[in-house]
Amino acid sequence: MLGWLRPFAGKVWAAPARGLLRLGVHPNAVTIVGTIGVVFGACFFFPKGGIWLFWGVLFIAFFVMTDMLDGTMARLSGKSSRLGAFLDSTLDRVADAAVFGALVWTFRVDEPATSLAALLCLALGSFVPYARARAEGLGIDASVGIAERSDRLLLALLATAAVGLGAPVWVLTATLYVLAVASAFTVGQRTMAVVRAERAAVESN
Repeated sequence: MLGWLRPFAGKVWAAPARGLLRLGVHPNAVTIVGTIGVVFGACFFFPKGGIWLFWGVLFIAFFVMTDMLDGTMARLSGKSSRLGAFLDSTLDRVADAAVFGALVWTFRVDEPATSLAALLCLALGSFVPYARARAEGLGIDASVGIAERSDRLLLALLATAAVGLGAPVWVLTATLYVLAVASAFTVGQRTMAVVRAERAAVESN
């Protein structure tokens, strides 16, 4: 859903990306530091609850931006590599696990429904990239889906920030359940893409 913003984001991050490259910073280093920042922000701020949820989202948002910065740096420097692609994809899963896992822990006692919703997002969200990667490993394009990682993360963080600023917890709970359903639907969409491709291959033989 937010994929159309990527070309614009690439232009925005071009200047800081060039600055970091001139300083000798490697794109992979930015990827690693960004993930560490997200994990720390989620695990340190979220469990405190209240206004700390809002500050945690701000802290995390800063480091989430590096997800776009490292890609821009790789393109500008010509340092795109299989290692970089592997790190980017793998550490995205680590960051997502930290965000949703911290929400599970934060609300486990007082708001079990919210905790369960976060757990469902964590579990179902991990299937979305796996379905695409497994399909592409079979030579099938399965990039379809209504809930990409950026969409899920943005909506979850916005709802968390809103609760931190005083919105009722049900805002976050409802958002997380919607994201969980959207994740499951996206996995279904990607599964159907594989089914259609397989049928087309059988019919052509």
